[in-house]
Amino acid sequence: MTPPLDIDAIRAQFPILAREVNGKPLVYLDNAASAQKPRAVIDAMTAAMAGSYANVHRGLHTLANEATTAFEAARQTAATFLNAASAEEIIFTSGGTDSINLVANSLGQEMSAGDEIILSVMEHHSNIVPWHFLRERKGVVLKWLDVSDDGGVDLAAFAALLTKKTKLVALTHMSNVLGAPTPAKELTRLAHAAGVKILFDGCQGGVHGRVDVRDIGCDFYAMTGHKLYGPTGVGVLYGRRDVLNAMPPFRGGGEMIEVVAQDHVTYNDPPHRFEAGTPPILEAIGLGAALQWMMATGVERIAAHEAQLAEHAMAEMRKLNYVRLFGQAPDKAPIIAFNAAGAHPHDVSTILDRAGIAIRAGHHCAQPLMKRLGVSATARASFAAYNTHDDVEALLRGLHKTHELLR
Repeated sequence: MTPPLDIDAIRAQFPILAREVNGKPLVYLDNAASAQKPRAVIDAMTAAMAGSYANVHRGLHTLANEATTAFEAARQTAATFLNAASAEEIIFTSGGTDSINLVANSLGQEMSAGDEIILSVMEHHSNIVPWHFLRERKGVVLKWLDVSDDGGVDLAAFAALLTKKTKLVALTHMSNVLGAPTPAKELTRLAHAAGVKILFDGCQGGVHGRVDVRDIGCDFYAMTGHKLYGPTGVGVLYGRRDVLNAMPPFRGGGEMIEVVAQDHVTYNDPPHRFEAGTPPILEAIGLGAALQWMMATGVERIAAHEAQLAEHAMAEMRKLNYVRLFGQAPDKAPIIAFNAAGAHPHDVSTILDRAGIAIRAGHHCAQPLMKRLGVSATARASFAAYNTHDDVEALLRGLHKTHELLR
């Protein structure tokens, strides 16, 4: 049995949780948008700035060597976190959005009119718009996989979408609205059986439970640092080595080259082929510290704690006849999308904020899914390692107050 987290000890590591908002203790339930940062991340980035900063890879002096060592250690940490075969399969980007755009721009160079890309209707805009660029500019065809009301995927329907023209499948590993995970390993098996590469948007999936890219077998896996208790401005793209070796670069500059001459250029090996210019050095070091913190705390223990909170919240919210829940899969992530009768989600968020409770409201960068659900927006509460059952109770009290004010 997985031992429970020491929540008091966890919370003590997050300085921001000591503050008040509108005179009330902060209850931070906007983790699906961005998680707070533990002291380990803050200290790692501060130490790198204060005592060991230089540009990486390009110098032979002590500070450059120290910075390069720390930066590449973060790459290895990300590889360990995802169980990649090697650190060379980890590309640092500016975030999950940048990771997906990298794949779109690189593979897109070899696509032509009529080639097909399969998406689902519950994708985040970051995993939709880059493919629309290829539709607009190259005539690529986007094919859409529907999902159930709870975010379930029909594998037979997915298999039916695969054709000889399909060049890529790009799907979320976990919905940022419904919290529903997708059957990544089975989807990968079907895609590969059809000779098609597959990318997973893991910006939520990478947070809530262990991810093993070798077990999944996928070609690409994208994550963003700020949802993983790390800083903004940094993300990870995992790519299978053989796939990366065959991909052309799309952004040019320093570090991604071997030789530059007036009449030709040769490119570096992955991952550096895809990291043009000065990388997010401090941010990568911070992300490495965040992933180390998650692994030391226990990824499975964090997920189990979050699941208990989500189960508590969902059970109580089902009792409220003025609350409509979206996505109730039994294995869903601790992401709860809901609407309150007679109240716009923005009003719900504003009233809760007066009580010190931070949630998200809007379409969550998932407008096709909103259309599928028949709404324009929802409120969303999402949990992290440092949240408590008291936070759940605060949310419930806030919803009661909202209903009293707006009914």
